[in-house]
Amino acid sequence: MRSSPNRLVATIFGAVYLVVGALGFAVTGGVGFIATDGGLLLGIFEVNPLHNIAHLLIGAALLIGGLKSVTAAKAVNIVVGAVYLLLGIVGFFLVGTALNILALNTFDHFLHLVSALVLLGVGLGAERGVRSSTSARTV
Repeated sequence: MRSSPNRLVATIFGAVYLVVGALGFAVTGGVGFIATDGGLLLGIFEVNPLHNIAHLLIGAALLIGGLKSVTAAKAVNIVVGAVYLLLGIVGFFLVGTALNILALNTFDHFLHLVSALVLLGVGLGAERGVRSSTSARTV
C-alpha cells in the first residue's frame, strides 16, 4: 500500500469519512432524517442523519477499495471524486431549497470540492507509468 498513492489516499479518506459519519450522529439528535437544516459537526459542517449515512457508505467504499488493490482504489477514487465534484457544484444551488436533503451548507461544498480535487487528481494522475509484473518484459 505504501507504493500506491491511490491505495493510500483511498484508505486514509475512507477512514476519515467513516469517523466523520459516526461523529455526525452525535450532533443530529432530534434532527429529521432528511431535514434541510442539520446539526453542526465541528461547529461548521451541517449534517443530518442521511448525510451521516452517506459519509459512512462513502468511507466504507473508499476503505474497502484502498485495502483491496490498486485497481479498486483507483476506481473508487475516481468515482467518489466525480460524485463529490458534482455535489460540490450542484450543492451551491440546493441551499435554501427543499431539495437540500443532505442539509448541505457552504462549508460542505468547499470540503466536497477539495475532496474531489484530491481524489480525482490521484485517481486520474497517479500510477500512470506503473507496469504490472505481467506486462513488464525483460529485454
